[in-house]
Amino acid sequence: MKILVLGAGVVGTASAWYLRQAGHDVRVLERQAGAAQETSFANGGQISVSHAEPWANPATLRKVLTWLGKDDAPLLFRPRLDPLQWQWALHYLRECLPARVSRNMRQIVALAEYSRQSLQALRRETGIAYDHLERGILHFYTEQQEFDKSQAGAALLRELGCPRNTVSADEVIRLEPALRHARGRIVGGDFTASDESGDVHLFTTALAGRAARAGVDFQFSTTVTRLLADGERITGVECIDAQGRHRIEHADAVVVAMGSFSAPLLQPQGIRLMLYPGKGYSATYPIIDPVSAPSVSLTDDGHKLVFSRLGDRLRVAGTCELNGYTRELNPVRCAAITRRVQALFPHACDYSDPVYWAGLRPLTPSNVPYIGATRYRQLFLNTGHGTLGWTMGCGAGRAIADLVSGRRPEVDFAFCGEASRHEAALVQLRRAPR
Repeated sequence: MKILVLGAGVVGTASAWYLRQAGHDVRVLERQAGAAQETSFANGGQISVSHAEPWANPATLRKVLTWLGKDDAPLLFRPRLDPLQWQWALHYLRECLPARVSRNMRQIVALAEYSRQSLQALRRETGIAYDHLERGILHFYTEQQEFDKSQAGAALLRELGCPRNTVSADEVIRLEPALRHARGRIVGGDFTASDESGDVHLFTTALAGRAARAGVDFQFSTTVTRLLADGERITGVECIDAQGRHRIEHADAVVVAMGSFSAPLLQPQGIRLMLYPGKGYSATYPIIDPVSAPSVSLTDDGHKLVFSRLGDRLRVAGTCELNGYTRELNPVRCAAITRRVQALFPHACDYSDPVYWAGLRPLTPSNVPYIGATRYRQLFLNTGHGTLGWTMGCGAGRAIADLVSGRRPEVDFAFCGEASRHEAALVQLRRAPR
């Protein structure tokens, strides 16, 4: 079949790769000048299967109430005259119910583990280098209460097959000696040796290059303006090409992998995704003292930051700002990141000129993505991966290639279009006005 993939982030590029491997004629439409130029450009770098709890949980909800109005808070909600923002917030509250948290975590872990295995297989097959490290992820806590609460989640993850082990404060320092300056504040941690880290931008651009050599046609600087429908079938898309000309692209199937921008594209077709952009920040610092810089990927629970060593750089990312589709940097939030990194690793990096970045994570209230079919024949979704696009990217791409090809994916996940749909959005997909 001739397949159009909309979007060339890690999810879209992986989708294109696996679709081509399945024998399809694949064309990718991407509005940027290259692959991985937006949300997949400078994230935290973690493949975090065992640290994939949804943001929607009772503990985070209690914290959100104390963070309201604080510009440097890990989660910042800026109210807007936007009905979707408020609908999303109400759905988020519902997903904080304990039964839903447990169900959502099972879905997330299943896809994340499948994706990590897919990434490892792809890495062996292609030899792609992307500053990856297989040294695990260490989650450390500086508040006793949060550490105590974390152990229930760690136990659930162990039940799901994730080797996330609770460790003492002394063990935290043994695992990552670079944290020695913070020893007096650390009360404990969780460590998962099987988790990984790496540069998603390097990976995605390398995979796009290999996909192009395998026959995938990447059309960069091409903006998709609308979907074309014939009754209940999507026949192609309208787009504006690099020369500024409108053109029509016809296809046998279309895969929407445009992250946060998937929702406005689909809305005119009556497909209303509960999907809202969450602006995440990152800062990248050159390492000047390798011994003082962490080599294990870290998660700082109190500040909701992740740290990954990418060659001779330290990438620190996190926080979330619900403020529409704006990407401008908030200096207060940027300064808060550098202040925290410098406090933890005072001699590790040159902090004089950080490279700051912000990207829009496509957030569902549950953190469970939309992957699968819609009520339109041959229109498929692969979006809404939130903070876990890098973690889930290869598995989501491989699964959508199976679904488009008429095969059942190997992973046990509630794909869109199935009776066991993971959230009420399926009802919206089916009942949306035509």
